[in-house]
Amino acid sequence: MKKTYIKIVVIVTAMILTSCAGKKKKGIASNDSSVEKTSDLLIEKPQLTFGFIKLTDMAPLAIAKEKGFFEDEGLFVSIEAQSNWKNVLDRVIDGQLDGSHMLAGQPIAAGAGFGRQAELVTPFSMDLNGNGITVSNDVWSKMKPNVPKGEDGKPIHPISAESLKPVIESYKNDGKAFKMGMVFPVSTHNYEIRYWLAAAGIHPGMYSKENIQGQIDAEVLLSVTPPPQMPATLEAGTIYGYCVGEPWNQQAVFKGIGVPVTTNYDIWKNNPEKVFVMTKKFTEKYPNTAVAVTKALIRAGKWLDTPGNRKEAVKILSMPGYVGADEVVLANSMTGTFEFEKGDKREMPDFNVFYRYNATYPFYSDGVWFLTQMRRWGQIPESKPAEWYDKTIKNIYRPDIWTKAANLLVSEGHLEATELPNTDGYKPVTTDFIDGKKYDAKDPLGYINSFNIGNKESTKEVSSIQ
Repeated sequence: MKKTYIKIVVIVTAMILTSCAGKKKKGIASNDSSVEKTSDLLIEKPQLTFGFIKLTDMAPLAIAKEKGFFEDEGLFVSIEAQSNWKNVLDRVIDGQLDGSHMLAGQPIAAGAGFGRQAELVTPFSMDLNGNGITVSNDVWSKMKPNVPKGEDGKPIHPISAESLKPVIESYKNDGKAFKMGMVFPVSTHNYEIRYWLAAAGIHPGMYSKENIQGQIDAEVLLSVTPPPQMPATLEAGTIYGYCVGEPWNQQAVFKGIGVPVTTNYDIWKNNPEKVFVMTKKFTEKYPNTAVAVTKALIRAGKWLDTPGNRKEAVKILSMPGYVGADEVVLANSMTGTFEFEKGDKREMPDFNVFYRYNATYPFYSDGVWFLTQMRRWGQIPESKPAEWYDKTIKNIYRPDIWTKAANLLVSEGHLEATELPNTDGYKPVTTDFIDGKKYDAKDPLGYINSFNIGNKESTKEVSSIQ
């Protein structure tokens, strides 16, 4: 009995010593001045809790945890699924979460004065593309005759909302308002479905201080539905279509209840989607921790876009603690394909991008686009000078944190110096939109004025950021 007791004590002591050695190796803050570090970072807050919504694009968080990238930085991270985007926002602001997977528009709206206001920052962009617009089988059966077909008899993509116009009219004649879902008022999904509809001359509605539903003059009534509930809401007939991230478009195909008609890659090629968000207070109180988190997420993004890793990523995401969808549903988009009408599976290698095209870098120009759409649709009710857009986004998007993290990864051999973008934070002017509009983030007022539907700005105020 005595020998057994001694053996247990030896094992426990060894475990404690191993644990302590691990902490020294990771460079965690300690009172012991002899702590050896493998990095210049001394982690101020190693125990962290992050939030996410059950969507494919939360993948960098899952991968950073499962592949040990957080642990490599001396971070011990819990990742918790949240019920909806409002809950995510509130819990980060209130300090219940140290950071979270979040809609790109959320920290921007909080800083621009729409909805709950707070000082939030993003040092990391989680992905490009990844969304789709799905309609019910009934709507698709009425849209399909209006869609041009190729020699193979299949619809030609991208599908314009022009094909939806007569369907909306037929519903109206039957006394039905045409209802579609999106995930949150400041979500990419809201702006994408609005962009798609308005590009075809269909008015998606305006916001005002009094009408926070954004349905003034609307020909299509847009309402909020949490992402995982989209297919069930469509099946129940509460909405006739929706814009959402994966796997909830492919889930509609899998269940045979709806048809995706376009993706956000076709609405805006290589558009930004989700971001990782912390409070400004957190990044100031724990600057090294913020950099370490960003380092782990950059590595996760690179791992996700390394050929051969997506199948493993699908297995990880299918776990109940993460997205929890069937592997076959997740694989439909995550492995470089996308299924529209059942059986119409097409190659879409850029549907989910996590690292390529500098996807992880928080470009100011990506954030300015969201500000232009908030102003276009009335969420920002008053005119702002062009300089306001530049100043506002620079308080929220933090490429300085990203750059510090990336430079450390270069010094550690995880990245090549050539993988870091040479930029002032603004991407070149682009016309990669479904309507061919030119987007120059340094001329936000000119961009707003280029649209037929939406708010207009005084031409006297149009100026460029130099």
